[in-house]
Amino acid sequence: MELGIGIGWRPEIADAVEALPGIDWVEAVAENLCTDHLPDSLVRLRARGVTVVPHGVSLGLGGADRPDPARLADLAARAVLLGTPLVTEHIAFVRAGGPRTASPRLEAGHLLPVPRTWEALDVLCENVRIAQDSLPVPLALENIAALISWPGEELTEGQFLAELVERTGVRLLIDVANLHTNHVNRGEDPAKALDELPVEAIAYVHVAGGIEKDGVWHDTHAHPVTRPVLDVLAELRSRIAPPGVLLERDDDYPPAEELADELTAVRATLEAAGKARSRSTSETEASGHGGVAPAASPVGSADDTTTAADDTTTAATGTRATDSGVAVDAARDRVAVAQTALLSALVAGTPAPEGFDHRRLGVQSRALAAKRADVVAKVAPELPGILGDGYRGAFLSYARTRPMSAGYRRDALDFAEQLLITGRPADDAARRRLTHWWQDRAAASPPRRTTRLVRAARAAIAGR
Repeated sequence: MELGIGIGWRPEIADAVEALPGIDWVEAVAENLCTDHLPDSLVRLRARGVTVVPHGVSLGLGGADRPDPARLADLAARAVLLGTPLVTEHIAFVRAGGPRTASPRLEAGHLLPVPRTWEALDVLCENVRIAQDSLPVPLALENIAALISWPGEELTEGQFLAELVERTGVRLLIDVANLHTNHVNRGEDPAKALDELPVEAIAYVHVAGGIEKDGVWHDTHAHPVTRPVLDVLAELRSRIAPPGVLLERDDDYPPAEELADELTAVRATLEAAGKARSRSTSETEASGHGGVAPAASPVGSADDTTTAADDTTTAATGTRATDSGVAVDAARDRVAVAQTALLSALVAGTPAPEGFDHRRLGVQSRALAAKRADVVAKVAPELPGILGDGYRGAFLSYARTRPMSAGYRRDALDFAEQLLITGRPADDAARRRLTHWWQDRAAASPPRRTTRLVRAARAAIAGR
């Protein structure tokens, strides 16, 4: 399946995406699309023959629980609506807690790394098979960026991905920016990861920007693509011509001209690396050595593959002396305890689990809270409007003691509710506006703390 060169479609840059030259396909965040109709921009793109791939962010296939059937059904419906050749998700967990740990459900609002252990792999593989059986098209999974490392990991990233592909047949979405992020943050060599993973399983590639602060790389998707990320793309291209390459941008959108320039840099990197591979192949053949793979073909070629990963997969499998013999359900329970302990430390201020880097956990915790504040401001832009400059400080204070237990819209309501319960904001007019905003969205029967909230709302209204 050939995709070509694409860009992430977002509502904020829909017009720019439609106008960009040379766009073969786009990717849209699945959860931002309705299951029964499409935005006009995507309708127009599809009418032009542009492929649209839905990219999920909320399944949490690396989590301890089996995938939610409702979420799978929604993703399947979007695949049918788009007529897409595949859907994509992430190798990550996004929530923890619940019945398996007899603890409150916690939402990360972010993609968190799965421990690279055989036990976590067993759980992931079963979850992937469940998802594959529920979707009408093939599934590809993305490697994620991470600030933190799990203690006691048994596999490298490449080995983990190779084993996942071997067991499930799932395709891979390789994000070269995430490989660079993990190089900076966790000391993992991108070239080694590419050597170990089965590159022939790659469905397409992501390229995105980020920024380094105090020795930590933040995969922001809000900054231009850097040279080191393009170097990793060239490293990948030296092994295989990926069927598709896509530029991601999720915030701080630049003018269309800058997006076009980044796409030009991506094309130039692919072309240069492809030519270098062709020269290398020709020189090797001229020297009389046989068994060399054919020269590289353009992006999308189906016959430009390598078998180097086959031996890696075998080697990775061979490192496991024997299967654990423990039922996957028992493994799920243990994974649930570990993931809940980590997520609770990140979002609820509980003690850090043993073996984690406390400084890195602090960085990750602050990043999660900042992301919550940013997303809630987008989901409910009235809140920063009502609270003014005090919004961010108030939300971060709230987030330190109030983990997210559902989605961002619920988070916005809970934040407003908490402010009203405690008699804030101090300004009477702002408090009245916040009260009316909450009432409009929470309806007559709020799901929690009803009595206290009604009293607070009445008190606020009475103060007019």
